[in-house]
Amino acid sequence: MAQTTVREPAVDEAPARTGPLRGLARLRRRRVVWLSALVGACGVLAQWVVNPPPLYFDPYYVWLGARSWPDIPLDRWPFSEVPHQVTRLGLVLPARLVQELLGSGQAAYFTVAALGGALFFVGCYLAVRSLFGDVAGVASALLLIVHPFFTMTNPYGVEVTWSAGAVLPDMPGAGLFAFGMAALVAASRREGRARTRLLVAAGVCFGSAYLVREFVAFLFLAIPIYLALLRIPWRRNVTVGLPMVGILAANLIHNQVVWGDPLAGLMSAAGHGGESRDHVTRVLALRSFERAMADWHWMGWVFVAALVLTVIGWVVTRDRRLALCLVWFLVLCVPLTVLSGVIDPHNIKLRGWLLRYWFAVFPALLAGGCGALVLLAKRIPDGLAARFRLRTVVAPALAAVLALTYAVAAVRTVPLLPRDKAWNELRGYLRAHDGDIPVLWADRRLAQTATFYTRSMWGDVLWHGRIRDFEHSSAKLPAESYGQPMLFTRWRGQESQILYGYRPSAETGWKRMWRSSDGVLEIWGPAK
Repeated sequence: MAQTTVREPAVDEAPARTGPLRGLARLRRRRVVWLSALVGACGVLAQWVVNPPPLYFDPYYVWLGARSWPDIPLDRWPFSEVPHQVTRLGLVLPARLVQELLGSGQAAYFTVAALGGALFFVGCYLAVRSLFGDVAGVASALLLIVHPFFTMTNPYGVEVTWSAGAVLPDMPGAGLFAFGMAALVAASRREGRARTRLLVAAGVCFGSAYLVREFVAFLFLAIPIYLALLRIPWRRNVTVGLPMVGILAANLIHNQVVWGDPLAGLMSAAGHGGESRDHVTRVLALRSFERAMADWHWMGWVFVAALVLTVIGWVVTRDRRLALCLVWFLVLCVPLTVLSGVIDPHNIKLRGWLLRYWFAVFPALLAGGCGALVLLAKRIPDGLAARFRLRTVVAPALAAVLALTYAVAAVRTVPLLPRDKAWNELRGYLRAHDGDIPVLWADRRLAQTATFYTRSMWGDVLWHGRIRDFEHSSAKLPAESYGQPMLFTRWRGQESQILYGYRPSAETGWKRMWRSSDGVLEIWGPAK
C-alpha cells in the first residue's frame, strides 16, 4: 500500500482558508476598521462639542515652533523657556504639515488636536480589544471620550486638565504606544511573515511615540517582558527594536542638521525640571498616581478602581493578559513617581501629580479592569450563575445601570462649558473695528490665545493692530499701557487672576468698550 505524505504548511505560509473562513476573516478585519473609525469620529465629535479655544504657553509654543520650523532657535525667547516642547518632532512636524495644508489659523490647530485625540482613543480601543475583545475595547474608548479628564479642558470655564482640544504631546504619544501594544498582542497570535509585519509595526509605533513624548521611553524597558508574557520568542526583540533604532537615528540626524547637536532633544528633556512651585514632599511624591486621579475630579477614582480590579483579577486567575497590564502600568508608574520628588523634593524632573502624565497607562488600566471583571465572572460556578440568573439578567442589568450612571455623571457638566463662543465674538468685534483699535493690551495668557482670533479660521489677518502683553504674575499694569484698551477675563479655572485680582471698572478710570454675550471676555478702555 502506497504511503501518503501530508505536507505541513511552512512557518512563513498562512494556513489555507476555505471560502467561508476567508470571508469570516475579511469581515473581522472590516469590523476592526469600522469600529476604529467610529471611535475616532466620536473623539472628534466630543472635541467639537467641547471646543476649547487654542490655549496658551505650551500648546502655543508648540504651534509657534511648528510655524517656524526648521528655524527654531533654542537659545532665544520663547523657545529658550520650553526647548523640550519644540524638539518633539513627532508633534512639531505633523503640526507644520497641517499648517502648510490648512494655514496657520484655528482650523489647522483644531485638526492637529483632533488627530492627536483620535490617535489616543483609537489606540485605547485597539489595545483593549486585542486583549479582551471588541465590547471591552469600545466600552473603554467611550468611557475615556466622555470622562471629565477629556471634556473639562477649558480654563475659561471649568477645567481639570489640558487634554482633548489642545496641541500637546500626552494624548498622541500615549495613543501611538497603545497602537504598538495592540500590534504586539496581535503578533502573538500570528506566525511567520504576518508576525514579522506586526512586530515591525509595533516598533514603528513605539519609536514614533518617543518622538512625541520622550518619557514614554520608560515603557520600552519592559518590551522583553511584554514579549515573554505574550510567548513571542526572545529573538523577536530585535525585530521590534530595529525600526525603533532607525527612527532614533533619523531624529539624531535631524537634530544635528537643524540645531547642530544630535542630542538636542535629549538634553532639552534632561534639563527640564527643578524647584516646583507646588508644595512637594517625598510622601506626596509617593502618592503621585492617587493624587493625579483623585485631586482633580472625583471620577478619577474610576482608574484607581480599575487598577485594584486588575490586581485582584491577576491574583485570582494568574492570567497573562492581566500580568501584561500590570507590567505596562508599573514600568511607567515607578520612574514617574520617583522623579516627582521621591529622590529630591527640591529637584522635580516630572510632575507626576499632573494627570495627563498618566495617559499612557490608561489603556492598560481599562483593559485590566474590564478583563478582570470578565475573568472573575467566568469563575462563578455554572449552577450558581444559572440559579440566580447572574449572567443572563443580573450582569447585563448591572452593566446597563452603571453605564447610564457613569454617562449622566460624565456629561452633565458639558452644557456648562463655554466653548470658544466669546473668542469668536471677539474675532468679529476686532474685524469690525480694524483701524479703530491700533493696540490691545492683555496678560500673556490672553494675548497668546488672542493671536488666533485676530485672524480668520484659515490664518488670514482680519485685524491689523498690535497685541502687547504683560506677565500674568505682574502686580500692576505697565506704565506704557495707560490710556490704551485692555482685554480682560475673570479666570474660572485653576489659573491665577490677572494682576492679583485687579478688575477694571468705572471707579478706577475705565470704560467697558465690549463684552462677550456669555461674559467671559471684556475689552476695557480709558474713561476719557
